[in-house]
Amino acid sequence: MKLGFFGINVGPCADPATAARVAKAAEAAGFESVWTGEHVVLPDPHAAPSPAPPQTPFLDSGIALTFVAAHTKTLKLGTGIIILPQRNPLVLAKEMASLDVLSGGRLILGVASGYLHQEFAALGIPFNGRGPRTDEYIDAMRALWTMEKPRFDGRYIAFANVDAQPRPVQKPTPPFVIGGQSAPAYRRALERGSGWYGFSLDVGGTKKCLADIEAERAKVVRPAALGRLEVSVTPPAGMGVDDLRRYRDLGVDRLIPIGFLGGEADMLRLIETTAHALL
Repeated sequence: MKLGFFGINVGPCADPATAARVAKAAEAAGFESVWTGEHVVLPDPHAAPSPAPPQTPFLDSGIALTFVAAHTKTLKLGTGIIILPQRNPLVLAKEMASLDVLSGGRLILGVASGYLHQEFAALGIPFNGRGPRTDEYIDAMRALWTMEKPRFDGRYIAFANVDAQPRPVQKPTPPFVIGGQSAPAYRRALERGSGWYGFSLDVGGTKKCLADIEAERAKVVRPAALGRLEVSVTPPAGMGVDDLRRYRDLGVDRLIPIGFLGGEADMLRLIETTAHALL
């Protein structure tokens, strides 16, 4: 089972020196990847369903991972996740291709449709229809990255007679990992993703999601080029290493514990103990 570190751009890791030391420690310990979280804005005062107080620092995912790339050599760089319908897909494709090039092909592109309606409202993006918009934006990004003469004609985005270079290092594209715990998200992962990502799931919740994914599998056609669906999970904060081993027994491919809690010493200790137990 591969190990990731969640929160390399959040809280204490919004400090660049801390982020660099934590990323280097994760790489040295044998972690496969580090992952960002994303919220452009948070409701103030704190209100449901927001996951964090409005003063919580969130560095931009692409910029934070580019910084981490410059301080590491092999560590994969995951966005966990980018809220895709809030982004212009051509601008995001340029940013993520740039990150993949500058890191030597280390990007894992995690995306989802989002859930924080206050954030959508502040950005002027319709909350309704965010699922179909997410599907279309994934397809548009793939078209821009893979077609010799890129073109796309969709409901939300259309383009032709354009190009965007350089293309990503990873061919045909960096892996798309699809987040979300709903039937549409499972279908999106099966139809369009190299992997699925479940956030803050205990072992029982993970088992249920995997069963639900299998139920949706019969309803869609998974492109053969995508291969096997890889499963990534972030457990709830505070789980012990004995609990973490149970995810491996479920068939989870990548475990991404929440790592940004506490101070730098706490994060380095979590990296060491988790690696010792699971790698």
